[in-house]
Amino acid sequence: MFRPNLLALTTPLLAIALGIILAGHATASDGATPIHSYAVRQQWNIGVPSRWDYAAVDQLRHRLYVTRGLWVQVLDSDSGHTIGNIPGTNGVHGVAFAQDLKLGFTSNGRSNTVTVFDLDTLQVKKEVPVGGTNPDAILYAPETHKLYTFNGKSADVSVFDAPNMHFLARIPMGGGPEFAAGDGVGHIFVNLEDKSEIVEIDEHANRVLAHWPLAGCEGPSGLALDAAHRRLFSVCANRVMAVTDSTDGHAVARVAIGAHPDAAAFDPGTGTIFSSNGEGSLSIVHQRDADHYDVAATVATRKGARTLALDSSNHRVYLPVGDDHHFNMLVVSP
Repeated sequence: MFRPNLLALTTPLLAIALGIILAGHATASDGATPIHSYAVRQQWNIGVPSRWDYAAVDQLRHRLYVTRGLWVQVLDSDSGHTIGNIPGTNGVHGVAFAQDLKLGFTSNGRSNTVTVFDLDTLQVKKEVPVGGTNPDAILYAPETHKLYTFNGKSADVSVFDAPNMHFLARIPMGGGPEFAAGDGVGHIFVNLEDKSEIVEIDEHANRVLAHWPLAGCEGPSGLALDAAHRRLFSVCANRVMAVTDSTDGHAVARVAIGAHPDAAAFDPGTGTIFSSNGEGSLSIVHQRDADHYDVAATVATRKGARTLALDSSNHRVYLPVGDDHHFNMLVVSP
């Protein structure tokens, strides 16, 4: 395990120097408030190259978590400075926050465990087996105080009582689960990448309620949710974003996005959906209303920048990306 050195490049003019520009313009969801053009405004060098997967923002503490394979790097989300690290997370994929418990959780894909840590101090409290294989996405549901790990190789979901990490259930999925989202009122939704489906889970009963096919969507990975309008956004390997009604699973819309998408996020303040695409682009989709969507812009990022984290408080999108020589965080904002 190693601690990367930091070189934070924070000037907004860097995007111009790199020649990374925005193509297009978006408007807010009410159609009246303009959104300034999105572009790569900053690029932070955050250490030596490594494997990586998800990123996540703790908006309350202004911290950005980046999973780095064997550890999790924690950055100041304003400056890019490294605050600390969470070690011993073998094959880490995702990070979830329980703000009411002041606890964080990581899904460790190689060790088949969850690491529990203190959100204030970053101190590791315990490591707990999930009972499944290759926990990938991870989600905390504050309304039920349950923690979910979505286990890719065993094709199931592990459910824990988060305050004490008591194991509650394993829910078979019938396919490989990818990203997940909760609606805050007792329902969890997850993409099945190998089945091109969305699965609806009942939080209270710990069981599957429905399997909804995603027609025209191949290999859905990233998933985001607009809880107010009950709309799910799945990004698909065939360059499509599938919009689905979260009440009954019917298809609402299909929107063109970039190639090799992996993550999605919804910004309720601007009515904007983001798809980070491994080809080196960020697709920005505008929600005119619950049933109508337009491609508002495409931002050039870097090849391999396939995952993202959104800070909806300031509308920043963070995209980790690495090569053989550097590991960077791209910061996209209006």
